Amino acid sequence: MAFVAVSSAVVIGLSGHMVRIEADLSAGLSGFHLIGLPDATTAQTRDRVRAAILNSGWDWPDQRITVNVVPSDMPKYGSALDVAIAVAILAAAGVIPTEPLAHTAFLGELGLDGSLRHVLGLSCAIRTLVTAGTRAVAVPAASTTHTGQWAVLPAASLADLVEQLRNGAPLIGPTPPTTAVDVPELDLADLPGNQAAKAAMEISAAGGHHLLLQGRGPAAGLAACLPALLPPLDDLSHAEVCDIYSLTETAWQSRRRPLCAPHHTNTAAAIFGRRTVGLTRPGAVSLAHAGVLFLDEAPEFARSILDGLRHPLDHGEIILADGGGIMRLPARFQLLMTTSPCPCVTNTCRCGTVDRHRYLNRLAVLRERIELTAPVVPHDWTAKPGESTVTVATRVAEARARAAYRLGGTPGQTNAEIPALELRSTHRLAPEALDPLDSALRSGTITPAVMTLLLRVAWTLADLRAAAHPTRDDTHRALCLWQGTAF
Repeated sequence: MAFVAVSSAVVIGLSGHMVRIEADLSAGLSGFHLIGLPDATTAQTRDRVRAAILNSGWDWPDQRITVNVVPSDMPKYGSALDVAIAVAILAAAGVIPTEPLAHTAFLGELGLDGSLRHVLGLSCAIRTLVTAGTRAVAVPAASTTHTGQWAVLPAASLADLVEQLRNGAPLIGPTPPTTAVDVPELDLADLPGNQAAKAAMEISAAGGHHLLLQGRGPAAGLAACLPALLPPLDDLSHAEVCDIYSLTETAWQSRRRPLCAPHHTNTAAAIFGRRTVGLTRPGAVSLAHAGVLFLDEAPEFARSILDGLRHPLDHGEIILADGGGIMRLPARFQLLMTTSPCPCVTNTCRCGTVDRHRYLNRLAVLRERIELTAPVVPHDWTAKPGESTVTVATRVAEARARAAYRLGGTPGQTNAEIPALELRSTHRLAPEALDPLDSALRSGTITPAVMTLLLRVAWTLADLRAAAHPTRDDTHRALCLWQGTAF
């Protein structure tokens, strides 16, 4: 067989693109000509493929070998096409039968010894190939934890893969879908006291609202409980989270919502992600997609980072740009921040009023996007154990179900996603219910943007009470929650 074509895929950002590997063996001066790849990648791929074939026990074809990767105008970087190129060459040389290649695609990097190695973006690539009608996708055996719901053909080495193609080895079936949520390591009942903060967390989870905890209490422990209060990831969100984590070395398999807690010393690239030629790395805002982004001691983060959070909070995505263009990654998360009243690290504070105001004012750039503020204090070990995470999560699920039913037919599923126009039309409240917010707006206490946030919180409070509409008490409590005085 002088000409063979096999399928593979490349990943650009979170988008998979199917490619075709064409191999031709012809008479002429012996050589290996690889076209359709960037120059730097071409030399590396050529050397890896040649060494892997030789070290797997086959002779290198003493012919003119031409391999073309199409479409030629699509950016192709990295090593994910190594296995497909090697298989195409071996099939053209008659080592592999061509029948299985018609419905099989190949992904993975080759080691010089012929081993198959994991590549980033595998989940996106497999989804692209299966959607295009590919029946089987051959992947490195070490990558099966990244394949999720897809049936694959795993192989530890090139020789192992060739043997399976010759013998028609069966596919390894997908992992059965499950809606089970991981048991959290920490329960709300393990944290005595702080009922105000726990109540704010329940409201935050029920409506998808952002939350700020103020004080010197166990904020990190409370933050660890928030993902367990949220409902499990649905199929769409789970697929998005899996795709994002496939761009890292970590495979996401859980249905529990992610919690990402970057340190304040992290760079902007670590928070927002980075893109260079052929390389996309998601940052904390994308790793927290569909889950919680936790910023402990938020005023310690650089002003540029706090300011940069405005775009993902408003649009649910982050835009990464370089000389090759722009890339959009999902970044729709709940923001949970904590702050001490001042920069002091001990309870023996000597800061003045001006120092405290200056410290807290670092969060002013996000103030019109944070719906809830609550105090957090040290544990009161004499207090009775509070409600468990499961109990609170049940109420959250019921409130979210009421909101989803009311918002049926619209893109949003939580009250935090209700558009401002809808709040003033379809979800318009009675004049007496709006009185507390109207008064605060006229006095300059809140802005129109903040009023929109508070209307959404009022609907969440109504859903938690199983009420048809928010009342005056709900809007008043929403205002107090924003100011941090309602409890």
